[in-house]
Amino acid sequence: MADETKPGGDPASGSKEKPLPEAKAEAPKAAAPAAKPKPKPAAKAPPEPPKGPTDPAPPEDLEVPGYVTALQQAVSGAVLHVTYWVGDWSVIVPADKLLEVARFLRDNPDTEFDYCSDITATDWPPREQRFDVIYCLYSTRHRHRLRVKVRAGEEDPVPSVTDVWSGANWLEREVYDQFGVNIVNHPDLRRILMPDEWQGHPQRKDYPLEGPGEYLMENPQEWLKLWNLPDEADAEIE
Repeated sequence: MADETKPGGDPASGSKEKPLPEAKAEAPKAAAPAAKPKPKPAAKAPPEPPKGPTDPAPPEDLEVPGYVTALQQAVSGAVLHVTYWVGDWSVIVPADKLLEVARFLRDNPDTEFDYCSDITATDWPPREQRFDVIYCLYSTRHRHRLRVKVRAGEEDPVPSVTDVWSGANWLEREVYDQFGVNIVNHPDLRRILMPDEWQGHPQRKDYPLEGPGEYLMENPQEWLKLWNLPDEADAEIE
C-alpha cells in the first residue's frame, strides 16, 4: 500500500509539519562615535625648593625652660630665636657668640650641659647663610637637652668648640669633611671619612650625584683608569 503522506509529514499520524519561518536579517548597527581624547592637564611648575627650616616658635601655653631663660639673661644678644619642635628645644645664636654661649651652658649650675653628644649640619643652598651647624647638648646631672644652631655662609668662620667639649674634635672634622663648613681654631682640621684628595663635600645638596665632575663617566672601568693615573705616574718615576 503506497504511503500517501507528503514529504515532511509524520507517516504514523499523517500530520503535516509547518515550515520554520525564515530568520530576518538584522540591520547593521551604527558604529558608536569615537570618544574624544581628554585634554591633558597643564603642566604644573615644580615647587620652589625650601629656603630653610621653619624653626617654629614654642606654643604660647608652653613655658620656656629655665636653662634657656638663664642663657638669655646672662649673655646679651646671644639668643636670636627660641624654637620648639617635637619635644626638642633649640636656640639660634650668632657665630661670634658661640663660644661664650657654649661656656655658659657648660659651666652655669642651672644648665650644666657637660656632654656634646653630636655636631651636624644641614644645607640650604637658596639661603645666603646656607649652613645650619647644630650642636646637640645634654646635661648628665639635670638630664635635659638643648640644641644650639649657628647659621653660616660658605666662607663664614665658625669657631671650634673643642676647648669647651673635647669630644667635639672628630664631630667637627666630619662637619668640615662632609659640608665644608669653615671651622676655625680647630686643633687638627682635616678630612675624616673621605680621602684627603677628594674634591667637594658629599653632603652638600648641590653635590653631583655621581661624584666630582671629572669622574662623571658611565663606564666604571674608565673611572678606575682615571683614578689610577697618579699611581701609575709615580710607579714610572720609581
